[in-house]
Amino acid sequence: MRKAVVLLSGGLDSATVLAIASNQGFQCYALSVDYGQRHRSELEAARKVAQSLGAYRHQIIKLDLTAFGGSALTDQTIEIPIAGEKTQIPITYVPARNTIMLSLALAWAETLENQDIFAGVNAVDYSGYPDCRPEYIQAFEQMANLATKAGIEGKKLTIHTPLMRLSKKDIIQTGMALGVDYSLTVSCYQADEAGRACGVCDSCRIRKAGFAAANVADPTRYRVG
Repeated sequence: MRKAVVLLSGGLDSATVLAIASNQGFQCYALSVDYGQRHRSELEAARKVAQSLGAYRHQIIKLDLTAFGGSALTDQTIEIPIAGEKTQIPITYVPARNTIMLSLALAWAETLENQDIFAGVNAVDYSGYPDCRPEYIQAFEQMANLATKAGIEGKKLTIHTPLMRLSKKDIIQTGMALGVDYSLTVSCYQADEAGRACGVCDSCRIRKAGFAAANVADPTRYRVG
């Protein structure tokens, strides 16, 4: 069985990607990163999703990005936007986050001697992050094959982004067909310790609209009041 490292945040998209990789016959090594995010309940969600979808192994790496700040997700003094994003790149963008996470996934993939990494980046229904674009993924894949022992030896690494061109509606419908339990996932930027969503942040709005468009009952647990 081919191995694959799957980046798993605990959110809707990454859960769907894990299901896709598993359905394609990969033995999945799920990788989550505890980077000091304020919505830390997503890490517990990742654990539950990994177990639910039969990941062969789930690894959580601790890497504290609060030392740098620069994002509403890693700096408690910056408020999470709730009135809609006004700029092209929102304050919830975490500088170089996908580069850091893909680099960790790359290191683990080399250690496992596998050539496949799955990531839930999306260029359709997303928040405008520059590291979710297809040209970025293509550039990282090229770099990975230049920078690793495996790549130099001709063992080409591939970064799979099966959600890249899908709408949130399509992502949800794909996941439902593969048996994803979306009630386990946490997408909210300011979810509480129990994983309950605020319902008003950018991520919550995109998620809500996706379930509505897919004509699927929204299983998200929201805070009251």
